[in-house]
Amino acid sequence: MGRRKARQVWGLYFKEAAGSDGIRLTMESALTARDRVGVQDFVLLENFTSEAAFIENLRKRFKENLIYTYIGSVLVSVNPYKDLEIYSKQHMERYRGVSFYEVSPHLYAIADNSYRSLRIERKDQCILISGESGAGKTEATKKILQYYAVTCPASDQVETVKDRLLQSNPVLEAFGNAKTLRNDNSSRFGKYMDVQFDYKGAPVGGHILNYLLEKSRVVHQNHGERNFHIFYQLLEGGEDDLLRRLGLEKNPQQYHYLVKGQCARVSSISDKNDWKVVRRALSVINFNDNEVEDLLSIVASVLHLGNVQFAADEQGNAQVTTENQIKYLARLLGVEGSVLREALIHKTIIAKGEELVSPLNLEQAAYARDALAKAVYGRTFSWLVNKINKSLAYKEAECPGWRSATVLGLLDIYGFEVFQHNSFEQFCINYCNEKLQQLFIELTLKSEQEEYESEGIAWEPVQYFNNKIICDLVEEKFKGIISILDEECLRPGDATDMTFLEKLEETVKNHPHFLTHKLADQKTRKSLGREEFRLLHYAGEVTYSVTGFLDKNNDLLFRNLKETMCNSENTIINHCFERTELTDKKRPETAATQFKNSLSKLMEILMSKEPSYIRCIKPNDAKQAGRFDEVLIRHQVKYLGLMENLRVRRAGFAYRRKYEIFLQRYKSLCSETWPTWEGRPHDGVAVLVKHLGYKQEEYKMGRTKIFIRFPKTLFATEDALEIRKQSLATKIQATWRGFYWRQKFLHMKHSAITIQSWWRGTQGRRKASKKKWAVETIRRFIKGFIYRNYPRCSENEYFLDYIRYSFLMNLKRNLPKNVLDKSWPTPPPSLYEVSQLLRQLCMQNMVWSYCKRISPEWKQQLDQKVVASEMFKGKKDNYPQSVPRLFINTRLGTEEINPKVLQVLGNETIKYAVPVVKYDRKGYKARVRQLLLTQNAIFIVEEAKIKQRIDYANLTGISVSSLSDSLFVLHVRCEDNKQKGDVVLQSDHVIETLTKTAMSADKINNVNISQGSIKFTIGQGKEGIIDFTSGSELLIAKAKNGHLAVVAPRLNSR
Repeated sequence: MGRRKARQVWGLYFKEAAGSDGIRLTMESALTARDRVGVQDFVLLENFTSEAAFIENLRKRFKENLIYTYIGSVLVSVNPYKDLEIYSKQHMERYRGVSFYEVSPHLYAIADNSYRSLRIERKDQCILISGESGAGKTEATKKILQYYAVTCPASDQVETVKDRLLQSNPVLEAFGNAKTLRNDNSSRFGKYMDVQFDYKGAPVGGHILNYLLEKSRVVHQNHGERNFHIFYQLLEGGEDDLLRRLGLEKNPQQYHYLVKGQCARVSSISDKNDWKVVRRALSVINFNDNEVEDLLSIVASVLHLGNVQFAADEQGNAQVTTENQIKYLARLLGVEGSVLREALIHKTIIAKGEELVSPLNLEQAAYARDALAKAVYGRTFSWLVNKINKSLAYKEAECPGWRSATVLGLLDIYGFEVFQHNSFEQFCINYCNEKLQQLFIELTLKSEQEEYESEGIAWEPVQYFNNKIICDLVEEKFKGIISILDEECLRPGDATDMTFLEKLEETVKNHPHFLTHKLADQKTRKSLGREEFRLLHYAGEVTYSVTGFLDKNNDLLFRNLKETMCNSENTIINHCFERTELTDKKRPETAATQFKNSLSKLMEILMSKEPSYIRCIKPNDAKQAGRFDEVLIRHQVKYLGLMENLRVRRAGFAYRRKYEIFLQRYKSLCSETWPTWEGRPHDGVAVLVKHLGYKQEEYKMGRTKIFIRFPKTLFATEDALEIRKQSLATKIQATWRGFYWRQKFLHMKHSAITIQSWWRGTQGRRKASKKKWAVETIRRFIKGFIYRNYPRCSENEYFLDYIRYSFLMNLKRNLPKNVLDKSWPTPPPSLYEVSQLLRQLCMQNMVWSYCKRISPEWKQQLDQKVVASEMFKGKKDNYPQSVPRLFINTRLGTEEINPKVLQVLGNETIKYAVPVVKYDRKGYKARVRQLLLTQNAIFIVEEAKIKQRIDYANLTGISVSSLSDSLFVLHVRCEDNKQKGDVVLQSDHVIETLTKTAMSADKINNVNISQGSIKFTIGQGKEGIIDFTSGSELLIAKAKNGHLAVVAPRLNSR
């Protein structure tokens, strides 16, 4: 079995074991993959003193997108510069409530560990996030806040606080972040945020402290950098009406404070979308429309201030040349335009109680303008933070019975900075990092010592570099750099940056961590300018230029400009510039002293809390994903003091775990502890390490934990476990398969028995139900039969209904197929009348349906057949043979009739024509003729000659015998001299011919069927007789008595 498969099976086993023992045991998965992805805790590095080994471990993990690594409880984070799918809600749930080392390193593990400590121990926590610009500090802060927003308990009030906590970020980023050479969203201020939690663990409030906003960025940016985001967001995303009110144009190139960096637009930043986010966020954190308007007016006023230009008059004094900008400024800041103009080109000096107004030259006016812009923006930023704090304030009255909430702090502060040109800002930032490093080492040693003492392990003193000497160099009273800088700013006389440097050289020249051009040896002087000094920080040497130190430290704003701002009608400006500043005789604290004091307070805050640490590293300066710049990272590892931290952490034991967890993971390596250990975990671990052959110097047994000194000891144990897993995996698989298939068989057997039982029961119930129904049916049927002749009642209704139903169903199956079908089922006595009605209706329906389908031609055929039936049915012997034969419209076509005859007939239409045989009146000689029927007459035709015309009016009757012969006599009136007498004819289609003749002449009732003989008129007063007799065959001849004798065979018996 492969190693990977073994791990999967082993992981399945541990999940089961965790369920049974109540202990979560998803251990460090990266231990067994260390060759590929390194170790997930630097403490486990064998060569922990090697910086190369440290960086190589970082590189291995970075290439596998494992951006998080521990140094004990410290998290090292490498910015991936791409989106990783490791921040979803599923990942949050994976780390929620899980012990710190049970899952792989992650930001959420630090966040959850701090949160659980806060809940369980009711002790304030803090998370310190540090690193240089672009390392991902701000993003880490956001992710932690998002984690708390998703995983903490919620209510309507809590949801409001969560939203405000999250929405404060885009607002502070807009006003406090900027694009720098190293980072497109660099925080240009330090931020400490307290998140307050109630007794339920829900966030109920917050408070933000800001440190050292880089105000100089308002008036100056290096090439390739931008001013603060809010300026570009306002111009790019602001509505036309808003920009019109503020007197702004959308083009950033129009504003002097935005063009110095020559980088107005950045591909990775969408100012328009960010503007929408900021506007929405302002409403969430309780800004009303007037406050938003005043705030944006101040932002616009800074841009207009940058466009204020000066020119020198004849005396060299500065004069404002851009009156339009003054008008905009007066309206936006709510001050008098003339007062503002004068304040920008004059300064007021109070000497011996008298006010002296002094004009400014061009350089001084530009300084005053820039100082006002920095002061307005800086104080507005502080007001903005205070405003956010008010919206986040914890309302204790809403939770009576609880004095205060527990607090979790987030410190997002600048890391150690070393640039080509380092000034006052870098000096303050690096001083801050010295203080944090001092705190970090102290707290790390303290926590190590406390853990050793609580476990009963002897504490061995750790040698480390104590950077207190550097902190004292910066902050010591009277002799520290800040004290000397303040003294130089306050002393009378012409103090400059160079006099400050000289004073430094005089005061701290013997300090081992301080160096200047004057104090350096010949070789070092080449790398130091005459206006520079060098400090040897814990992280390395940094050279600072003193240029601008005094101005930045003084941070002066001329009195008349303060007076002008104090009279502002803009509520925010009026709040930021208090009148007490004008009457206060005490000189305000310098920027460095303010920063030192606020930093001292921050240290007090952090010392009062349980700290957690996140060290952020930037992998390259190009912000490219997957690129690992070893030189840059070595630089950051050094400046973040990570090697020092690792050395302190490894001074004692590299690995420590609770006995329960260690025993659960490695118990399979010893037959005495496998599969279960019944005694105390401490005793089980003792048996296990003895079996594994641990040497006495390799480990110590504490009260609740085992301490392992060397990583190689742990890795040897881990490798033994990896080998053991293969045999265990096979055994577990076999056992599991046997168990699984047996359970499956038992389940199927149980299912089969259940189905069989159910089916038998169902069958029995069905059979019993059917029998019961049959008995009840038969009983009702018999009772109904007995009462069948009674009126309808409950006893016979079922029987009668059944009889009715049976008859109707039988009738449905045996209905007559056509009108000639006379069959009909015999009805029961009770339905006799109904049956007759139904039969009548059925017949009517069939007749109606049949009639609907009859065509005109067929109707005519039927009419003729009906007439033939009326005349000949039962009267003439050969009639039945004619019934199945259809009557034809004519027996002679037009081409068979002589054209001359047709010409003589003229317009008379031939309705029927048939060949006939005519017998002479005298001698009865047979002659072939044609019989033609028209609308008005009958024509006897011999070839081309019409032999006789008989009008229908002169036709008195038609005679025919009852035998099967085909002779008939047409009786004609003798009054008409044209008529020669009756006509004796023979037709092969006698029934058809006579029917059509009778119907055409309307003589249906004048057809006479004779039984023995027929008399007919021969001429004037003379008669002839035709005698008919039955015989074997048809014979027609003149008899001896002068009659025409016809012998015809009988076809049908009567």
